[in-house]
Amino acid sequence: MKAGLEVFEKIRLAAGDRIEIMCEFHSMWNLTAALAIARELRAYRPFWAEDPIKMDSPSVLADYRRNAGIPVCGSETLAGQASFRDLLAQDALDIVMLDLSWCGGITEARKIATLADAYQKPIAPHNCTGPVVLMASLHLAFASPNAIFQEVVRAFLASFYRDLVTELPELKQGFLSLPTEPGLGTQLAPGLKTRSDAVVQRSS
Repeated sequence: MKAGLEVFEKIRLAAGDRIEIMCEFHSMWNLTAALAIARELRAYRPFWAEDPIKMDSPSVLADYRRNAGIPVCGSETLAGQASFRDLLAQDALDIVMLDLSWCGGITEARKIATLADAYQKPIAPHNCTGPVVLMASLHLAFASPNAIFQEVVRAFLASFYRDLVTELPELKQGFLSLPTEPGLGTQLAPGLKTRSDAVVQRSS
């Protein structure tokens, strides 16, 4: 536990309260272990605990939320409006994180964002799934009054994302720019599908 918390202590000592800290649990813990971590983690004032347990039991997640003392964010791994409805109805979430490539696309994501808003919960679109999903997520975020964060991996944005699409949003002082090109605001890079390392799959 001490070794795991050391990084949070170093961040707080170095940056104080000038930045927010989010803790990603990756759904790797059972309720007992996740609560034990939360008890120690609270001292560092994390903004949220993301996916602290498996997202398959709304009542257990609600139990965690009541006892953890840390806002709960979930879950990029869920698909469909009904999954988020069940968690919100159980009062198991503080922040709704959805991934447009996994939850059912833009149409389903818009329904989930509206559902979250009805429960007075903010959304934070997830993105580790590619630049096209990032651009679609930005459109969702800009169209949703309850969007508070858009996840992005700076290293991806500055490296291989640039090889995959024609346009990417500018990241400046923590803010991503609104896409301005037609459609999603980007296209697949010319010749991408014919690259020697490309794998092209078609769904039936």
